[in-house]
Amino acid sequence: MGTPEFAVESLRCLVEGGYNVVGVITMPDKPAGRGHKIQFSPVKQYALEHDLPLLQPEKLKDETFIAALKAWRADLQIVVAFRMLPEIVWSMPRYGTFNLHASLLPQYRGAAPINWAVMNGDTETGITTFFLKHEIDTGEVIQQVKVPISDTDDVGIVHDRLMLLGGTLVIETVNAIINGTVKSIPQEKMAVVGELRPAPKIFKDTCRIDWNNSVKKIYDHVRGLSPYPAAWTELYQPDAELLSPVKIYQTEKIVKAHTRQAGSIETDGKTYLHVAVADGFIDVKSLQLPGKKRLSTEELLRGFKITNDCLFK
Repeated sequence: MGTPEFAVESLRCLVEGGYNVVGVITMPDKPAGRGHKIQFSPVKQYALEHDLPLLQPEKLKDETFIAALKAWRADLQIVVAFRMLPEIVWSMPRYGTFNLHASLLPQYRGAAPINWAVMNGDTETGITTFFLKHEIDTGEVIQQVKVPISDTDDVGIVHDRLMLLGGTLVIETVNAIINGTVKSIPQEKMAVVGELRPAPKIFKDTCRIDWNNSVKKIYDHVRGLSPYPAAWTELYQPDAELLSPVKIYQTEKIVKAHTRQAGSIETDGKTYLHVAVADGFIDVKSLQLPGKKRLSTEELLRGFKITNDCLFK
């Protein structure tokens, strides 16, 4: 059960590993893009390409869906980046249902664990397989793999790293369940350093940059949202009637004492764009204007005027 690209790797490993995948469950098709055309999810696309039986329920308690799921007679269900399942679904197989989660549980329970780990400046994350139970992301842990986060990694890099390792961990977990060698651990008995951090769904307001924060906090915020959904701010230009929303994808840190207003801009109008923050400057390296493609700062300044009178708000 899964929908995005992150889930495809696990499905691919199962198929190519010769496991009997009796069916795939993914979200219903939805319109996307400017033309609102119906696009298949990455998981659905893979399932169709490999002639795998497919279900796309609107409601997971729907009687027709439950009957179709029972008819597959699966011994084990695997969930990767899907929805919260009702008990009638996760308790159905004789071996139960396990989930692949992109964090070191019990840290970062929720919908966006990779983003929040990077946004919070963590130096380590990982992946976890665990058995499902009533409360979301709280079931007994089966296996975990730790992964370092470099100071230069953005969420896209960490996502791809965890996605590949996740496919391998899913196979290892399946084999352990089949062989009867699983020794799962209740999360409440696992050692945790520091307080538990949540990983709630990311909304537009979550992505807005607060220029009153420190260099490191803003730097981590940007890379924790790059390339998707992207941190953003608004550009004030003295001669413009409206503020322009700007997405920022890549920055560098400049720790330096100054007396400038937070959000004020220093630029030569050609090669660099520095934004004043609490304890220094954010050197903006890559950004995007509305209706335009992502550009380096130098590329953007060749065709768009930003001066020292401008502000990011």
